[in-house]
Amino acid sequence: MRQIVLDTETTGLDPAQGHRVIEIGALEILNRRITGATYHVYLNPERDIDAGALSVHGLSREFLSDKPRFADVSAEFLDFVRDAELVIHNAPFDIGFLNAELARQDDGPMKRYCEVLDTLKLAKQLHPGQKNNLDALCRRYFVDNAGRTFHGALLDAQLLAEVYLAMTRGQESLGIEINQPVQLTGSVMRRSGSLKVIRANAAEHELHQGYLAAIEKECGETSTW
Repeated sequence: MRQIVLDTETTGLDPAQGHRVIEIGALEILNRRITGATYHVYLNPERDIDAGALSVHGLSREFLSDKPRFADVSAEFLDFVRDAELVIHNAPFDIGFLNAELARQDDGPMKRYCEVLDTLKLAKQLHPGQKNNLDALCRRYFVDNAGRTFHGALLDAQLLAEVYLAMTRGQESLGIEINQPVQLTGSVMRRSGSLKVIRANAAEHELHQGYLAAIEKECGETSTW
């Protein structure tokens, strides 16, 4: 299965008000393995950038002034994502902007080219009532995001790819585990009565409790074991 983890940066929050995509970052996952194939481009929006957006991604109009326009790269972008499943955090936001860009050149919407999986929706199902933005998920799944001073489309796509694989780990083998019962041999059954149980001593127990406390502090949650 081919998936493309994708993120965008924009000039503002609403494409209906003329805001534009200014950065696209995407990477490929093939059969749950990150292949190293990426797509990354900065885009000239031909308009000003809202102060709030600038404070998030740090991409100025001056920096983007000599970059290509979306129409210049749309063919190669669509070739990279075509027929894959797009994995996007808060997909309606990014898809809304990409659809607006495609509409400007009379191309069909993204659903014409790709299926879409929204990891924010998935995270809310897995962790109801908790913070599920990308930073929170990185902490929860122990993904190192120390380099994320500003939002960046390719960096965020790389972080999301690791988070997504961690969130869905084990699902691909669930059916195999259910359909293949464990068979115990006679020799295993004969030896099972002689198993020696070694319990943790007081010092080891104290170290373990400290480890759990560190995890709880990092995640902001109480452990279940």
